[in-house]
Amino acid sequence: MDTSRGDADQLAVKLPSPLVELRDERLGSYGVRLLLKRDDLIHPDFPGNKWRKLKYNVAAAREEGHGRLLTFGGAYSNHLRATAAAGRRFGFGTVGVVRGEEHRPLNESLAYARDQGMVLSYLDRTTYRRKAEPDVLADLREQFGPFYLLPEGGSNALAVRGCAELPAEITTDFDVICCAAGTGATLAGIASALAPRRRAIGFAVLKGGGFLEGEVRRLQFEAFGVETRNWAIDCDFHFGGYAKRKPELDTFIADFADRHGVLLDWVYEAKMMYGLFQRIAAGEFAQGTTAVAVLS
Repeated sequence: MDTSRGDADQLAVKLPSPLVELRDERLGSYGVRLLLKRDDLIHPDFPGNKWRKLKYNVAAAREEGHGRLLTFGGAYSNHLRATAAAGRRFGFGTVGVVRGEEHRPLNESLAYARDQGMVLSYLDRTTYRRKAEPDVLADLREQFGPFYLLPEGGSNALAVRGCAELPAEITTDFDVICCAAGTGATLAGIASALAPRRRAIGFAVLKGGGFLEGEVRRLQFEAFGVETRNWAIDCDFHFGGYAKRKPELDTFIADFADRHGVLLDWVYEAKMMYGLFQRIAAGEFAQGTTAVAVLS
């Protein structure tokens, strides 16, 4: 039984998320129309792709009789926050396995997860790279008991199916859709559901993001049994790596907020938007193109 609809009703999530046109004089001379898909407004506890990734996983965990969710993430992981909130709202215990050593005081993201009832555990970086291997998972089950496993970023076939529902919400004609890419699941889902002649671009937010090409293909195949060729990964706007930033990114964020009243998340959204503006300015989008940028 699919319980995800009931979960959405319980949360009063805002779906479809709003689609608004971004009027920015910097785009005018390039003949590009830019629309923002405001997935960041879906729900304060589950913004953007977080609810899309979690909803079918929460339903599966409940149907399989699990009482605990365990997942992985870095110290600034929005996924850890969202999983902790999901556990509190839907009656699951939650465990967040954090990459690296514990640091006190906790940053805002980890403090929020803890306050939602999440038990925080830590793996050194060498072990963390092996987090999906049977011996590491066996140790975690011995420590915490049975759990429903959510991969890092919540990225699995069920998450891809949730993300694949996004394009159908867009009733305005468009040519290309852009999103930030951390694990590849959002891009995999969006691209799998695009109409012919539309394409998707994922802007990698971590250094060395070329591996995401294989991840997107893998996730598409696991979710739908096919791979699409209507997408690409742009690896040039990571600003030093995951959760890293440079002054020019901060300047872009402040200017965007002044112009449009939208404060972009610097870990994901801002890198994608900065990269998109740069690519438009370089003439890489034909005049008359309508682009959608997903804020999550």
